[in-house]
Amino acid sequence: MTTDTSSTLTRHRHICEDIITVARRLHQKNMLAAADGNISWRVNENEILITPSGVSKAFMQPEDMALISLDGRILSGQPSSERQMHLEIYRQCHQAKAVVHAHPPTAIAWSIARPDLTCLPSHALSEVILSCGDIPFVPYARPGSQAMGENLSSFLPRYRALILARHGALAWGESLEEAWKGMERIEHSAEILWKAATLGGLTFLPDDEIAALRILRQRIGDRLL
Repeated sequence: MTTDTSSTLTRHRHICEDIITVARRLHQKNMLAAADGNISWRVNENEILITPSGVSKAFMQPEDMALISLDGRILSGQPSSERQMHLEIYRQCHQAKAVVHAHPPTAIAWSIARPDLTCLPSHALSEVILSCGDIPFVPYARPGSQAMGENLSSFLPRYRALILARHGALAWGESLEEAWKGMERIEHSAEILWKAATLGGLTFLPDDEIAALRILRQRIGDRLL
């Protein structure tokens, strides 16, 4: 590790600690198991802090964090093998400051059980429309592959909360808190819709109400709620 890289990690130790806090929240909510998931934070125009590969995110230490460049060079540490997703978001979404990737069980189950869907049925639940517009399903790509980033491309920058088919979910935001809220929203919405489907089937809001909710969403803006 160079002196410059070491000083970068030292200067941003509080961000490393915030990332660890979010990782522990995810673990407590059963959205991370073993060494699953990854979280990143954009330090500046060219440098990104990202969680390490092969380490349980609930038990990380600040010094475990890795540093990579926007062009994919490893500056220090052992960054997540799934960093291509993060890099694609930072390259295409200039407002992106943080990215959270986790494995929320119910959201993943929807992508396995209903491969015909292109997004969670937002027209059944007002909070999905108001909080993020829609939550689309990104086509499957092998974990750790270049295709993980490539498959995201057509969804960016429009969507900030996404389900990765047969794999996990991804949320990005202008703050780490926004990205965390996005991940929580994905799984909470997926669970409500799953329970409704199990209890008797999904019903949908009237078309005029959906249109009104989408107008409200436009007024709120792009941020995740």
